[in-house]
Amino acid sequence: MKSNESLQKDVQDAIKWEPLLHAAEIGVIAKDGIVTLTGTVDDYMKKVEAERATKKVEGVKAIVEKIDVDYGHVGKTDNEIAIEVVEALKRNVSVPDEQIKIKVQDGWVYLEGNVKWHYQKRLAYNSVKNIIGVRDVINNIKIEAEVNDQIEKEAIEKAFDRSWSINSEDIKVEVEGNEVTLSGVVDSYYVKDEAERIAWNAHGVTSVNNELIVGY
Repeated sequence: MKSNESLQKDVQDAIKWEPLLHAAEIGVIAKDGIVTLTGTVDDYMKKVEAERATKKVEGVKAIVEKIDVDYGHVGKTDNEIAIEVVEALKRNVSVPDEQIKIKVQDGWVYLEGNVKWHYQKRLAYNSVKNIIGVRDVINNIKIEAEVNDQIEKEAIEKAFDRSWSINSEDIKVEVEGNEVTLSGVVDSYYVKDEAERIAWNAHGVTSVNNELIVGY
């Protein structure tokens, strides 16, 4: 296992490597595999990229994200942001925007409603996260499968087998109704996220409980 100092430096180097990020804006604290990101950035995408870069670093077991977004001179009202969010969702033809409700408060965007697929939930988030003035996006959209949808456990396991990054023997898949639970020990935060992403792609899934533990 890496020392706290070594893990901290690796995360700092990963952040420096991203062209969008300025290392001076983001503080990194590492303790026993748990990395805390702090600081203030002027763009929500910097917050997202800092978290993404950290997840790729070997030795990271969990992330505590405390980065604030401050647009400084940009003085958009919540109403102006809400109008742009509505338009952004409409422009994405893969997002059923008529099923999504929006709330904006102090620059925080809350998405609610029901969609049939997880990728639609993800696309809704991606459509609005880059809007200037958005401080954070809380994605509370729920997945509502058809009544007759059945999750095939074997299909998820085969999808893990096809992935270059996942050792399917490390992951136990359990299915109950429309809910999938993943358990076991994987060797990186990236693999944990990737396993969840693949499980969400299974037809009929409305919930994924990712209980995978990152160990080395």
